[in-house]
Amino acid sequence: MIHPVILCGGSGTRLWPASRKAYPKQFAPLIGEQSLYQMALQRLTGPDFAAPLIMTGDDFRFMATEQAQDLGLSDARVIVEPIGRDTAPAILTAALSLADTPDAMMLVAPSDHVIGDLPAFLTAIKAAAEAAQTGALVTFGITPDRPETGYGYLELPQTPDSGAAIKLNSFREKPDAATAQQMLEAGNYLWNAGIFLFRVKDIIAAFNQHAPDLVTPCQAAIDAGSDDLDFFRLGANEYAQAAAISFDYAIMEKAQTVMAVPLSCAWSDLGSWDALWQTQSPDADGMVEIGAVTALDCTNSYLRSEEDTLQLVGLGLDNIVAVAMRDAVLVADKSRSQDVKAIVGALRTQKVAQADDYPRFYRPWGWYETLCLDARFQVKRIMVKPGGVLSLQSHHHRSEHWIVVAGTAEVTIGKDTKLVTENEGVYIPLGTVHRLSNPGKLPMYLIEVQTGGYLGEDDITRYEDAYDRT
Repeated sequence: MIHPVILCGGSGTRLWPASRKAYPKQFAPLIGEQSLYQMALQRLTGPDFAAPLIMTGDDFRFMATEQAQDLGLSDARVIVEPIGRDTAPAILTAALSLADTPDAMMLVAPSDHVIGDLPAFLTAIKAAAEAAQTGALVTFGITPDRPETGYGYLELPQTPDSGAAIKLNSFREKPDAATAQQMLEAGNYLWNAGIFLFRVKDIIAAFNQHAPDLVTPCQAAIDAGSDDLDFFRLGANEYAQAAAISFDYAIMEKAQTVMAVPLSCAWSDLGSWDALWQTQSPDADGMVEIGAVTALDCTNSYLRSEEDTLQLVGLGLDNIVAVAMRDAVLVADKSRSQDVKAIVGALRTQKVAQADDYPRFYRPWGWYETLCLDARFQVKRIMVKPGGVLSLQSHHHRSEHWIVVAGTAEVTIGKDTKLVTENEGVYIPLGTVHRLSNPGKLPMYLIEVQTGGYLGEDDITRYEDAYDRT
């Protein structure tokens, strides 16, 4: 059995505004109806794979669990990192959590990659597993089809003539255009996919040899950790002592037993809008159009509208990325799409909320979005999933009106609890203790109208919470 370890952190700022700190790209349905994270989980599901182990951050624990459960993976294990420490501590922590099965294989994969040929990928995993049985640490490399400057490279001793594992010469950083062209012509370079396979005992031994300073804090974080609902939460103080370092730097560039498996298939780490454009099969004019889009005399462009009611119109465009959302619009030269990250940095400097906040705020019980906000009032749409329960709470500065528009709500106001059905409403006076839940089997939607002198989300006093947020 191979244990999939899914790395589910990161903010994906190069795909802003569709990907933001509050809702990073791995959880977004950027290609089709499933998220990239769900696609990664499905690739590693089947008789040859154990239940996935998911490494994620505190902000995404509920999202990671819910999206896995939507695929029927109720046995997925979620380990919550209290602070991001890059890939080396995350992979080591996963390995230490599997230490009771030292001969087991663990396959480490990012949650936000696209792999176009699943049979080829599974064949490559088989070849990697054979090499890992000898004690090798195996990495996967993509056969390049263009001189790409956005990826790191793997240097092999010669051009691979099969899909079998081959000894790795070195890791190479992202090259300039001329060097990338030379690598492509040489034939003995692969793109570094950031996917790894090894036995648990071998990777733990590699950390003990090459990065022993990480072992103590990561093991201490496990020992100090505790179960929290459906998650395992690492000890925060202990995990913070681990250095933030990538797995390539900490282990793979130092180890002597590293091998690479070539993988010839469509692949992308979706590190930019240009990469997403390439992945989504542009038409004869080089166009990709997603959502409510109308394009006239446009070429080589990516146009995307995230709102059915927001019509994005392109006229005479060439080599343009345009992404329209309710609260933000990106228009960029497609050749500059790697620089979108710098735009996010500029927005943060200006303290623009859209830099990190998403227009729809996801919570363990469902989500909410603001429809209208002005002085002394705010209108929200709220979805509570079946069985979802908001905290028992009160507000110091606002009162609320709730109108149920779909489903049935169970509402507690003070000491009274009652069911509120479609087209019915209730009023919650300022300072009154209240709670909202969905006892039904379908999602429940309501419109909330807030009035008061202060409408911030921090005006909440929680008394009880099913998700341990008090």
